[in-house]
Amino acid sequence: MKTIHDILKLGDPRLYEVCDPVLKSELEQVPIWTQQLHEAMEDIRKAYGFGRGIAAPQLGIMKRMFYLNLDKPYIILNPELKNPSEEMFELWDDCMSFPKLLVKVRRHQSLTLSYRDQNWTLQEWKVSGENSELIQHEYDHLDGVLCTMRAIDQKSFRWKE
Repeated sequence: MKTIHDILKLGDPRLYEVCDPVLKSELEQVPIWTQQLHEAMEDIRKAYGFGRGIAAPQLGIMKRMFYLNLDKPYIILNPELKNPSEEMFELWDDCMSFPKLLVKVRRHQSLTLSYRDQNWTLQEWKVSGENSELIQHEYDHLDGVLCTMRAIDQKSFRWKE
């Protein structure tokens, strides 16, 4: 079972690596990875009261995959972000790799997410607002980018209460 202790913490060099695509031949691994991501996210939710998504590299799975648990679970393989809006918004972002730190970032208000699901079916999802921000955050993890690297300025950091 994966827990908070398995989530890579800020400073771990693996968090800054670009992930490899999930291959169709690796589909049998996807349910195992999904279960691990789900377990770790649920543990964070219990401890810190937040968590809507987690990227595979946060558990050291260096694949282009993330897991969202919104109104239902979403398994996102090899995502691509398309048509990001010119309209941006600012928010205080948090991350399971540094759960007590908030970072003020700027994100696109809306975009289209293209991805493969757990059955290797190509999907497209138009998102805006909170979901757009969440997807951009998780997608960044796949490219080795943390929200600390997207801070608006040097004063865009604060501790959670």
